[in-house]
Amino acid sequence: MRIFTSMTMAAAAIALSATLSAQTPAPAPAMPAAAHVMGGVIMDAKMMSLYTFDNDKEANKSACAGNCLVNWPAFAATATDKELGDWKIITRDDGAKQWSYKGKPLYYYAQDKAARDKNGDGRGGVWHLAKP
Repeated sequence: MRIFTSMTMAAAAIALSATLSAQTPAPAPAMPAAAHVMGGVIMDAKMMSLYTFDNDKEANKSACAGNCLVNWPAFAATATDKELGDWKIITRDDGAKQWSYKGKPLYYYAQDKAARDKNGDGRGGVWHLAKP
């Protein structure tokens, strides 16, 4: 009886280990300290939502300028920030530095006033929450 119990417990332990390893989530993609993912959305360090713009047709090039930037401020990169994997620092036409992810420049929406607001998603049919 003891041998059977030990073998049964060993089999159960192996099965549990296999189940847990199959459920272990994939590691998060490398990202700059200024950003993180929460609820499937890329946000800044203060948990403000970030967006992409469909009119940014060329990879790592922003088409949002002038009045566009009033409503959709760029997710700025600092002089000490370093590129990391799919995260690139682009130079805007005005000379400012901006983060892009997988070739898409990232922006805030000026009407998002509190952490986790997502008021810009779907605006004009061309603005979307940034997702990993």
